Amino acid sequence: MSWFVLVLSGVLEAVWATALGRSEGFTRLAPTVTFGVALVLSMGGLAYAMRDLPVGTAYAVWVGIGAVGTVGWAMATGQEPASLVRILLVGMIVAGVVGLKLTH
Repeated sequence: MSWFVLVLSGVLEAVWATALGRSEGFTRLAPTVTFGVALVLSMGGLAYAMRDLPVGTAYAVWVGIGAVGTVGWAMATGQEPASLVRILLVGMIVAGVVGLKLTH
């Protein structure tokens, strides 16, 4: 259950990071509210997962999923350029996250 919650929390990290960028310095209401809710849920899930998982592993997986989700969404929506090199580098982050899960 901890791994499931950790993955969900990582996805929520990508949500709050994206919402933070769209909030334009907390001047837009909907992205600001989305940021706050996703942030609280993401941190709560990370804290829950850390009850069973080592801190370093949990944090690295959480950040990795959040980073991949954030940059993946930005590339998919055209906010950031997508290239073969960038996609391969993001794939390396995914490989690291999977490796941490497999070696746990």
